[in-house]
Amino acid sequence: QRKFYEENGFLVIKNLVSDADIQRFRNEFERICRGEVKPFGLSVMRDVTIPKSEYVPSEKVVSKVQDFQEDEELFRYCTLPEILKYVECFTGPNIMAMHTMLINKPPDSGKKTSRHPLHQDLHYFPFRPSNSIVCAWTAMEHIDRNNGCLVVLPGTHKGPLKPHDYPQWEAISCHFADANCHYIDVDGTSQKNIEKEVVNTIRKKYGFKDITL
Repeated sequence: QRKFYEENGFLVIKNLVSDADIQRFRNEFERICRGEVKPFGLSVMRDVTIPKSEYVPSEKVVSKVQDFQEDEELFRYCTLPEILKYVECFTGPNIMAMHTMLINKPPDSGKKTSRHPLHQDLHYFPFRPSNSIVCAWTAMEHIDRNNGCLVVLPGTHKGPLKPHDYPQWEAISCHFADANCHYIDVDGTSQKNIEKEVVNTIRKKYGFKDITL
């Protein structure tokens, strides 16, 4: 496991944290979202695309709670023996929790605010040496590509820190071709379905009944 970590920069230990503990953490998170508890120093970050007039405190509008070290229930995660067993292999026995977060991914409001770009955590940490820093990350529900899983590029931890910025997701483009190009007959090809889509779009948008391409 240590060799895999040194080579790839991550290690997956499935079912390390019990379902009972995860449910307790989820319950506390929901209490924080509803404003029932307000731990000192905790930052609650909500979806900025939701107008204040429509804001209703719940887990559906909160994207992250940060710095939960003063919340006794959530901080229990940082003290779980099954977590520290692995953490100590990298930090040694003198362990300190440096940065705590619980990230939530409610359905995107349509503004693409749920997307988070690839980044290097070390870019945000003003302490070293890097080989004495490690993160424990635990999914609180089943995750896959469709609902926002963690993404890692194996081996990139060996390279230098790169400049970070928040990307502009919008884009403008144009496909160019030689003016002498010509249209082809798509009958019998995989592009026939595209032709059908174009015809249906024109019918719906302009109300045409008979269309010949």
